[in-house]
Amino acid sequence: MTMSSVVTAPVAAVRVPARSLAGELRAIKIVWQRDLIRFAEDRMRMVIMLVQPFIFLFVLGTGFQALTSRSTGGVDIRTFMFPGIVAMSLLFTSIFSAASIVWDREFGFLREMLVAPVWRGSIVIGKCLGGSTVAVLQGVLVVAVAGLVGVPYSPAMIIGVIALQLLLAFTLTSLGLMIAVRIKQIQSFMAINQMLVLPLYFTSGALFPVSHLPAWLAVLNRFDPLTYAIAPIRHVVFASLTISPAARQILDPGIMWGSWTVPTWLDAAIVFAIGVTVLAIAIIRFSRDD
Repeated sequence: MTMSSVVTAPVAAVRVPARSLAGELRAIKIVWQRDLIRFAEDRMRMVIMLVQPFIFLFVLGTGFQALTSRSTGGVDIRTFMFPGIVAMSLLFTSIFSAASIVWDREFGFLREMLVAPVWRGSIVIGKCLGGSTVAVLQGVLVVAVAGLVGVPYSPAMIIGVIALQLLLAFTLTSLGLMIAVRIKQIQSFMAINQMLVLPLYFTSGALFPVSHLPAWLAVLNRFDPLTYAIAPIRHVVFASLTISPAARQILDPGIMWGSWTVPTWLDAAIVFAIGVTVLAIAIIRFSRDD
């Protein structure tokens, strides 16, 4: 048999579709849907993520009530803690939802996503939207028990708190992704988050009023980004309450920069700016990943 008689099988052509806005949006949607499906199928995760906020709200709050009833102007301490517990449910769910990107890298699934003909930033944005959606779903369940701690179910309160939840969940998920995109082992991610999450939460004023703090704690409080999310949530909640001006001044004083009270819209703008910044950093870092 001569070389000329050998029949060469045709090679199948591989066509890589050109990138387009529609393609990027579809990639974002697929990543977002995947996170929602994983959450819906993990019943144990739903329960565990709700246990901690409810323990803080009903067990710790009830215990504190006996000690603080005189200093809160007759307001149930659980009512005061409610905005902070809403933030807690978002904090843990949002940041730890970013762990999925570390799991995907460790078990090889992320490699399959990276070879897709889409911008890598679309994967990060999809992860951000997925984690934010899951966190807000968890937060809505906490809002559902507001009536049990003396917070009335007014439409303004519910709409305002959910809107602020969306903003906070976006920022916290972006922060988690910024940390996760370059980490290769889930143990390292969990260790870093434990070191970050608790200081963020306990210096934010979630469990104590931010007025009349010691100087060192006031400085930490003002530099804590979570402070600027909890303050507007608390303001929306307390706007639906009928309490004395003295109690309102103690429990909902707002954030002070010197003698100036930071308006609620600026609190929200600060949280949004932080979210956009850390998401951009996450996209840049992820785009450089090998």
